[in-house]
Amino acid sequence: MAMTAGVTEGAPMSEINTTPLIDVMLVLLIMFILTIPLQTHAVKVDLPQGPVAGQDIRPKNDLAISAQGQVSWNGTAIDLATLRTYLALTVQMAPEPELHFRPDPQAPYGTVDKVLAVAKRSGVTKLGLVGNEGYAQF
Repeated sequence: MAMTAGVTEGAPMSEINTTPLIDVMLVLLIMFILTIPLQTHAVKVDLPQGPVAGQDIRPKNDLAISAQGQVSWNGTAIDLATLRTYLALTVQMAPEPELHFRPDPQAPYGTVDKVLAVAKRSGVTKLGLVGNEGYAQF
């Protein structure tokens, strides 16, 4: 004897047939996957430009002042007029090179002030102070 659990013959089914619904959803999913544009992974890199002909300008320039007040650009002694020229060239470069300012702790304050004034007037935006640990108080 077979028993049926409360379902009489001829009564409508109360469950919905989900097979066609799942089939339609899978087709839509595949269509969406195919229509999505491919992702391109691009990394923009600013490559350093070559130095200006005849000038000692690098992607990172070192501006130092010795204890005697001598100004040097990348290890070469220069005067303030040459410094103005170099800074004017660096400001025009794209991307602008970094300027690492490295005054000696015993350098004359007047010379350091003049060099900073020249840098400010030239419009340098990438200026970094290097060697601050020499000024630490123990």
